[in-house]
Amino acid sequence: MKISGLMKVAILFMLPFVPGRAALAADAGDWIGKANNAFGMDLYGKLAAKERGNLFFSPNSIETALTMTYAGARGNTAREMAAVLHLPADGENIHGDMGKFIDDLNGPAGGKARGYELSVANALWGQTGYDFLPDFTALLKTDYGAGLRAVDFKQDSEGARKTINGWVEKETRDKIKDLIGPGVLTPATRLVLTNAIYFKGTWADKFEKTATQDEMFHMSANDEKNAPTMHRTGEYGYMEGEDFQALKLAYKGGELSMIVLLPRTVDGLAALEKEMPPLIPAMSDKMLNQEVEVSLPKFRMTQEFELANVLSEMGMEDAFDRNADFSGMTGRKDVAISRVIHKAFVEVNEEGTEAAAATAVAVAAAMARPLPPKVFRADHPFLFLIRDEKSGAILFLGRVNEPDAGSGT
Repeated sequence: MKISGLMKVAILFMLPFVPGRAALAADAGDWIGKANNAFGMDLYGKLAAKERGNLFFSPNSIETALTMTYAGARGNTAREMAAVLHLPADGENIHGDMGKFIDDLNGPAGGKARGYELSVANALWGQTGYDFLPDFTALLKTDYGAGLRAVDFKQDSEGARKTINGWVEKETRDKIKDLIGPGVLTPATRLVLTNAIYFKGTWADKFEKTATQDEMFHMSANDEKNAPTMHRTGEYGYMEGEDFQALKLAYKGGELSMIVLLPRTVDGLAALEKEMPPLIPAMSDKMLNQEVEVSLPKFRMTQEFELANVLSEMGMEDAFDRNADFSGMTGRKDVAISRVIHKAFVEVNEEGTEAAAATAVAVAAAMARPLPPKVFRADHPFLFLIRDEKSGAILFLGRVNEPDAGSGT
């Protein structure tokens, strides 16, 4: 059966009751890309230190959902969120710029006419009869396309859960199911904000399936396994440093790409993870188009995280306790974020990549002469990311410690 590369991501935030697009401007795209990536690198550092093995999440989906939530934050809660999300200090037109950025990602007809499919959707789920401020709901509808949808958390939490999960499944083409698990929504829930991002693209230069063969992948100096490994020699964006190699695999249309960062040694991943934040911004300028012999394993993984504690450790403390000030949502200090759940799936193969993410917030140059091809052999742990070439924003980010091609869908 033909299987295209695939990625899925989901994240969940809950806001319970606590008693007591026009064309994207260059400067807007610039700050959004930088903020998205800085937040993504910060979060990756926290998760990489806590998680063992494979790792995968969507910085863009989390950033978007939290920025929607930030629209209702005030006082110290807003200051903490802005710092963690790396939002502009002046705060001017943040949400308008984000709306234009989302429109730009979606493109005409949801991206279906661009050689790949990319769509971003948002929704606001509020307790029936609960009094949300008109300015808050209007901002989310205007800038994020997140119209207010009434559900009854008080009387039918399970029904609300199924409704929201159904929306997520639809917006991610059935790639993310059961985003919100049983018992997560309660009669105390007042608001859920959701973000979903879906991407499906084929490589600009596909790998031939006949060239794929089982080869040894070295997970460590003492541990290895057979993995279906793809092979292709062709012109790719490439750069290298003393301790790493970097390869850019473009998707059809040229507007999105996957970058693979490969340490020189089997045990070099931890050191490369520390180098990654300053490497990413300069990567586009330093990559040269040249002939490369590529060996890349097919891989497939599923991830799930609870992120509330991690975000609190990153400096977003007030948002999760009784000090929370989301009075921009309700006019009162009566809601706080209770849960942050992130679910992610990725699959990559000879055809390309399909990616989906859902977030709920409750609450280079031509060579002068031919040279021998570079050899890029990813037979040990590596980092990878999918990004928007126009803004540089990282849509998906992860590492492969142990490839598992899975059975496909």
